[in-house]
Amino acid sequence: MPGGQERTLRRRINSVQSTKQITRAMELIAATRVVKAMQRANAARPYSLKMTGVIEDLAAGGVGTDDPLLRVEEDIKSVGFVVITSDRGLAGAYNSAVIRAAEREVMAIQTEGKDYKLVLVGKKAKDYFRFRNYEIEASFDGMTDAPTYEDARELASKVRDIFVGEKVDQVVLAYQEFISMGTQRVAVRRFLPLESMDTIASEGSGDAAARALFEFEPSPEGVLSSLLPRYVESRLYSALLDASASEHANRQRAMKAATDNAEELITKLSRALNRARQDAITTEIMEIVGGAEALDDDDDDQKLPDEIPEDTSIPS
Repeated sequence: MPGGQERTLRRRINSVQSTKQITRAMELIAATRVVKAMQRANAARPYSLKMTGVIEDLAAGGVGTDDPLLRVEEDIKSVGFVVITSDRGLAGAYNSAVIRAAEREVMAIQTEGKDYKLVLVGKKAKDYFRFRNYEIEASFDGMTDAPTYEDARELASKVRDIFVGEKVDQVVLAYQEFISMGTQRVAVRRFLPLESMDTIASEGSGDAAARALFEFEPSPEGVLSSLLPRYVESRLYSALLDASASEHANRQRAMKAATDNAEELITKLSRALNRARQDAITTEIMEIVGGAEALDDDDDDQKLPDEIPEDTSIPS
């Protein structure tokens, strides 16, 4: 009946309006957090650049490459994967894109007959790979929303353990790299062993001969051994900050799309409600007019004639 249809539409409109308020609030929160994540990434960048500069100086000074973190195996038998996702959903394709990219790499390793180990960051990656019975070496929760350097240090410690302990011959990092507010891309790149010292030095700027004149205490090798673990931590910290900013940017876009869809749905439901109300009003008017016409017809049928006609029959 028309009244029931109107009540149903009003309930749906109220429900969509409540959802719209939630998605709008989440959009604003994500917009605030992505700005803070960008600021944190920019604040941490000078530290990473300075550390890279010191490594360049060491490379220019001819430091050897016998550090365990620079160990390169010709025959790779096992690969470790560090997969960085989020603890929460409602971020569009953010988690699924990283997970799919990492899973493709794992399947390719398995096809080649090599072993693998997974170090997962975020509940989404842990739940996905655990549900599919993948071998998980370690998992970390609670560090993706607002990562700290201590989180990166804890993660780096585990990654160094499995690499230096020769549980894996190579470590691959999978995360979403933050380019700008509108652009994020999935990055799957080798993390350990680190690039050769010559490669790191070639990426720097300035006069390598001038840097080679520096003196390091107690020795260049000692400085390198102390610096490389912190270099690993800084790279992981940068990846965590990029992943956090990408998560918030994806969530902002997803919630904005949800808010726009809610507005469009409310418009459609309001039009349907107006049509239902017009139909109900038209039906009521037609019922009233029909009832009035029926009453007029009854009155005409029951009305008596004013004069009795004369008997015009012919007598026999």
